[in-house]
Amino acid sequence: MSIANFRADLGDIPVEDRPRLVQQRSRDHYWYSPILKEKLENVTAEIVVSPRSVEEVKTVLAAAYRHNVAITPRGAGTGNYGQAMPLAGGAMLNLMNMDKVLEIKPDRVRAQAGAVMEHIDQQTRAAVGGELRFHPSTYRMASIGGFVAGGSAGVGSIRWAGLRAFGNILGLKVITCEETPRELDLVGKDILKVAHAYGTNGIIVEVEMPLTQSYDWVDVMVGFDDYLDACRFAEAVGHQDGLLVKEVAACAAPIPETYFTRHKTYVRPGQSAVLLMVAPVAVDAMMVFIDHHKGEVLYRSDTASEEERKRLPPIYELAWNHTTLRALKVDPTITYLQTRYPSVAHIKTIMDILGDELPMHVEVARQDGKVAFAGLPMVRYTSEERLEEIIRIHEENGCAVFNPHRYTLEEGGMKRTDRAQLDFKREADPLGILNPGKMIAWNDPDFDFESGRIWLFSGLAPAGA
Repeated sequence: MSIANFRADLGDIPVEDRPRLVQQRSRDHYWYSPILKEKLENVTAEIVVSPRSVEEVKTVLAAAYRHNVAITPRGAGTGNYGQAMPLAGGAMLNLMNMDKVLEIKPDRVRAQAGAVMEHIDQQTRAAVGGELRFHPSTYRMASIGGFVAGGSAGVGSIRWAGLRAFGNILGLKVITCEETPRELDLVGKDILKVAHAYGTNGIIVEVEMPLTQSYDWVDVMVGFDDYLDACRFAEAVGHQDGLLVKEVAACAAPIPETYFTRHKTYVRPGQSAVLLMVAPVAVDAMMVFIDHHKGEVLYRSDTASEEERKRLPPIYELAWNHTTLRALKVDPTITYLQTRYPSVAHIKTIMDILGDELPMHVEVARQDGKVAFAGLPMVRYTSEERLEEIIRIHEENGCAVFNPHRYTLEEGGMKRTDRAQLDFKREADPLGILNPGKMIAWNDPDFDFESGRIWLFSGLAPAGA
């Protein structure tokens, strides 16, 4: 590997080699995990390359192929599992200069990979009154390409399920890493070859996504004295086809009063909270539904003062992994898990066993047409051994864990190797220099494809699988 020769082949493509800045660009939010923080703390690239066009991406990848330089693609760096950290050094491929919205139609938008999701929605709302179906809690800074490459679900999943649910991505333009890089326009089932593959098997440079009707969503916080009542209400909201919502999350005490620092004045001590984003047309019906479930309306943005609305973050920045982020700002020993709870009874079982060691947080989402509890419980971390024991307790009680303390595809959300993604990597990255170290099966051909464990992102799973 020759970084000097690689760099010499890049012409006037912007390059950064100052060590401190390169190290900053070599980071994502891996530090949510104390285990990843220890393992990845010293990981850094040697240079950062920031192409401005598809042709410049091709130039970079051709040079990388010639000089056998590892390439790790990066968007805004808002991922949490070290997906965008360069385990093999080499070059970071910063795609944030490619940030244009290319085309807006009434039902879809096409944008470059570095386009920030909030900025995409601003343009689609103005043009056609539409918005992206869902987004991460890092909406105001996350790039669309980074979300497709490393994300899985988010705000809007109560209606639209997960990122890899068939139909939630309409098209991708991907550049291969070969002697002569190719542009591949992927549609249909081919999209699943590179969605949530961490950029290991091709560089995503353009994304086409469906739009849905845009609303001035109303933030609502509902209080319950009993957390299980909060979960039952949240689940019931998910089952109400006529209540148009974009976000439903249930956070157990003491999360709201301890970690939601700007909202805690609305919360009584010991109170759990359900976080909602409600379409204006559904607000009146939601108030009736809240009253029916004996919830207490703690806050609603449509009746708040202008000063309150300016002071408070949007409700989605209390949800998903922003819940964990807000806890970390108060208590840096906190970490989290990603889980699936089949029912409220399963949530109760885990809470009964683990108590305050696991402050509970669940997101209500759809999966395969059913309402599901996607858990993001906090963990009061003491040791890796205890964390593994907490995972074992979940699994022994019928609750799946998608381990966020691993940086490989197979050990995290996938739970098994995706054959199509591996086969596509052999075609698109024959030297194995795209984000090396993140796909176990590339280095271990004997990896168990059919481990029998739950696969979070089923995509086009066979009927009955």
